[in-house]
Amino acid sequence: MDSITVLMTSPMSDYLETQLRDRFNLVKLWTYSSKTDFFKHNSHSIRAVVGNTKIGADAELIDSLPELEIVSSYSVGLDKIDLRKCQEKGIRVTNTPDVLTDDVADVAMGLMLAVTRRVCECDRFVRRGLWPKGNFRLTNKFSGMQVGIVGLDRIGSAIAKRAEAFGCPISYYSRSEKPETNYKYFSNIIDLAVNCQILVVACALTKETHHIINREVIDALGPEGILINIGRGSHIDEPELVSALLEGRLGGAGLDVFENEPEVPEQLFGLENVVLMPHVGSDTVETADAMADLVIKNLEAHFLKKPLLTPVV
Repeated sequence: MDSITVLMTSPMSDYLETQLRDRFNLVKLWTYSSKTDFFKHNSHSIRAVVGNTKIGADAELIDSLPELEIVSSYSVGLDKIDLRKCQEKGIRVTNTPDVLTDDVADVAMGLMLAVTRRVCECDRFVRRGLWPKGNFRLTNKFSGMQVGIVGLDRIGSAIAKRAEAFGCPISYYSRSEKPETNYKYFSNIIDLAVNCQILVVACALTKETHHIINREVIDALGPEGILINIGRGSHIDEPELVSALLEGRLGGAGLDVFENEPEVPEQLFGLENVVLMPHVGSDTVETADAMADLVIKNLEAHFLKKPLLTPVV
């Protein structure tokens, strides 16, 4: 398959890059000075694109690659891929579900514990030598808290399972009720926010879920509530979140994702009730390699005319 040209849109995993280079003719978008220069040299040779949550395959890229057959995304999220354009042109699309579910769910739990028990603040308290001057203040008990989950697919369900082990009552909001669960279903996200203490965002990013967490939802969660986001930054109206935290209308937040990554609102840096992570929910060595293997297997399956492992389109 070394005659097949595959485009990698941005730096991802060294392991993935090595595997692609060993099997295909690998072209790296970021090594070109401009898109014009890139298209001039490669537009008619590329048959596959490997993208991620930073740069996927938008309409411009797809239209500029007339020989493109497949987009294999190094991610679960598909918001950086123009799926409609791919469908129109008969371009196959795959992603990497399941393999990262546990890691993202683990991070969600870590954020819930870190915010409620003030883990990061405690760490700074000890490092600054403040402990000898007096004990750290009391924090809040996490076990038994009411946890609401926005989106109960693979990752949302894994979070629910973990929170259940802490004795947390689980409720959720999604497009439709999940008959296979015993969790309480709310058909309105405002009602979910009113009836939980911690609200976890774990849904896919679509036009419908863009800014699904707005001022009304945040105010429904209230000054004692905690918001956790391990989905996408654009699920939350970020200026509204910042103002709610600064004004005390929201009790705290644990955030792994942001609207304009890697830019993060500086107002959040000084808040002790906020825990910030640099979009690393799935970033473990084990999962990164498993995701890369799945990308490779989907590409190989396509070019060998075998069934795709994780088809989306």
